Amino acid sequence: MERVSKHNYYLDIAQTVAERSTCLRKKYGAIIVKNDTIISTGYNGAPRGRKNCSDLQFCMRNKLNIPRGERYELCRSVHGEANAIIAASRDQMLGATLYMSCINAETGELEAGTTSCMMCKRMVINAGITTVVVRDTKEDFRIIDVQNWIDDDDSLSGVFGY
Repeated sequence: MERVSKHNYYLDIAQTVAERSTCLRKKYGAIIVKNDTIISTGYNGAPRGRKNCSDLQFCMRNKLNIPRGERYELCRSVHGEANAIIAASRDQMLGATLYMSCINAETGELEAGTTSCMMCKRMVINAGITTVVVRDTKEDFRIIDVQNWIDDDDSLSGVFGY
């Protein structure tokens, strides 16, 4: 019997965490791992005490036909990466790896090609996480060196005319 790789082991856990998501568009699950210990988990959903989109039975971004990656301020959810970061102390996250999986809420299938939004990238950088591993298929994943997010500062890419 072939043993599952360490990355896919953690991605399987992140995918299970995504099943807790209350988003009607995409279900994200994230876990932070350091020294082979899971530090924290997070999934996307409304802030504690607020109604979730799944409770309300509508998504404002869907209702307004807002494309993926735009107008996150209209979203009720706290993102999975942000929830995982909120649940851990910075000293635990320094040098850690964040594993992330995304499931299409309508089809239940893995969503390939996803990545963190600009705000979550900033939080990952500030948390001191050094690597992000994103699942594309059950076996395939991408490994992102967070230093690339620092070096390739997407907050300067045309937004202010630079």
